[in-house]
Amino acid sequence: MRAEFEILVVIMKAKAVTMAVVTALSVSSLTGCMGQMATTGLVSKFNLEIVDNRYGREGVFLLLSPVYGLAGTIDLFIFNSIEFWTGTNPVSGRSPAVVDTPTKNYIKVNGQLDPALTGVPLTSTNNIENATMSQIDEDTMQMDITYIDGQHKVLRGVKGAESVDFYLNDELVTTVSNQELSDYITSAQI
Repeated sequence: MRAEFEILVVIMKAKAVTMAVVTALSVSSLTGCMGQMATTGLVSKFNLEIVDNRYGREGVFLLLSPVYGLAGTIDLFIFNSIEFWTGTNPVSGRSPAVVDTPTKNYIKVNGQLDPALTGVPLTSTNNIENATMSQIDEDTMQMDITYIDGQHKVLRGVKGAESVDFYLNDELVTTVSNQELSDYITSAQI
C-alpha cells in the first residue's frame, strides 16, 4: 500500500510539473509579437557572407543553428515586442512595423474601431521641437519643453526633505520619495 501511495505522489508531481510548464509556455507565448525578425536576419546575412558556396553555406547554417534559435527567441520576445509597441524595429531601424504594413485584407475592422486602437500605441517624441533643462535654485530643476505645434510646457522638480514633487505647468503631478529616486538611478545605472 505504501508503494502505491508513493507511485501516486510521483504521478501527481509529474502532472503538476507538466501543468506548470504548459502554463509558463502559454503565458510567455502571449508576450511575443509579430515583427521583422531583424536579429535572425542579421545572423542569416552573416551566414551568407562567410562563404560563397551553397554547400558551405549549408554547413555554416548547421553550425549556427543554436545561434539562429537564440536570435529567433530574442526577436520574438524582445525586439519584435518593441517594434509592435513603438512602430519601429530597434535592430533594423525600419518602420512601419510589420503589423502596420498595408495589405489586401479579408477581414476589415479598423473602420469600426476607435482611431486610438488602429495606430502605434507608443508614439515617439518627434513632436518635441526643443527641451532645455535648468537649475532654478539648490532644490529646483526645471525643463522647458516646446512642441512643434507651438505649445509650451514646464516640468519642474522640487526637492523636499524626504521627497521630490513634480509639477507640470504648476500643477502637482506626483511625489516620489528620495529612496525611490535612488533605487531608480541605481537600477537604470545613471
